[in-house]
Amino acid sequence: MRIYLVGGAVRDKLLGRPVSDHDHVVVGARPEDMLDKGFRPVGKDFPVFLHPDTGEEYALARTERKTGHGYHGFAFHADPAVTLEEDLARRDLTINAMAEGEDGHLVDPFHGARDLEQRLLRHVSPAFVEDPVRLLRVARFAARFAPLGFTVAPDTMALMQQMVRNGEVDHLVPERVWQETRKALGEAQPSAFLRVLRESGALAVLFPEVDALYGVPQRAEFHPEVDTGVHVEMVLDMAARIAPGNDVVGFCALTHDLGKALTPADVLPRHIGHEHGGVEPLRRLVARLKVPTEHAALAEQVCREHLNAHRAFELKPATVLRILTSLDALRRPERLSLFLAACEADKRGRLGHADDAYPQAGYLQRACDAAAAVRAERFVAEGLQGPAIGEAMTAARVAAIAALRQPGA
Repeated sequence: MRIYLVGGAVRDKLLGRPVSDHDHVVVGARPEDMLDKGFRPVGKDFPVFLHPDTGEEYALARTERKTGHGYHGFAFHADPAVTLEEDLARRDLTINAMAEGEDGHLVDPFHGARDLEQRLLRHVSPAFVEDPVRLLRVARFAARFAPLGFTVAPDTMALMQQMVRNGEVDHLVPERVWQETRKALGEAQPSAFLRVLRESGALAVLFPEVDALYGVPQRAEFHPEVDTGVHVEMVLDMAARIAPGNDVVGFCALTHDLGKALTPADVLPRHIGHEHGGVEPLRRLVARLKVPTEHAALAEQVCREHLNAHRAFELKPATVLRILTSLDALRRPERLSLFLAACEADKRGRLGHADDAYPQAGYLQRACDAAAAVRAERFVAEGLQGPAIGEAMTAARVAAIAALRQPGA
């Protein structure tokens, strides 16, 4: 039995990045050998075990064979005779196909270390095309490593384009698309996820509502970058800067302007009512990918209200209260924080505006605090009952928000 550290742990050690997960491959062992040593079995499709002390994953070396379409269309074979090189050969990218022996020796049959140095995301073998999830993973790794200068190798991109042409991407299950997307939205440069998907042709298949935004012009005085698709990329990266790792804010950034793809050509580059027009395509995307309720609900709020957030100082106090109430911000202030982060990302995700101030966020936060400070007890003590209490609280909250605009407030 020989044990090797594999995958992301080896890659990240070589990059000098923090290592979060330690995965291992065990060569020359049978399931019975692992059980005898106290390992706990967890794998359904192939033998994976948890270490009795650390809880880290240990998988028996295995090979795989394509048996059908999609992520589940594989048969796995684990056997003591399977070599480490055979196990590594089934992995997606060369930078993920390295192993480290217990003595620290690097096993790198596919030159992953070289590709790390050259900042390339390159496939291990032609078998890459057999699993459509790999296309999403490459796009996600691009989002993670683009700040370090990584790009997709041209021959790998050619294979990804082939996968789209052959319809392999059509067999991706919604849950897996969302899983990889959610991870990408929490990476350092999510725009790279979109660019890789778009270059491969997969964006039009998986996210047609987003793909349709590219080439749609906006008014240059508000959007110096002009192209709506480019704007969305910039908003995504700004969201990652404002709320690092927060995929809820990232999803709001991704979908906030979907309505601009529906603007009639004779109206362009203006987008009258796009904030309302974007709700229906957003709902279609959410339903198709089975997006979690909290992501979907907040994204719809950002879609509808981001323009109101930008002009917060011009809004009537009653309108401000309506927005806060629709967000349920008085009871769940964390939702307001997420909403404001997404709106700020939209405002600053424009060419030449990355460092602009966004005082609207502070004002809306203060408005929420002022409204939340109005409590029912005061009106109950005054003898009000039933609906009269709610009416009095609404009036008092509007007055409290209005007071914020008074000199010295």
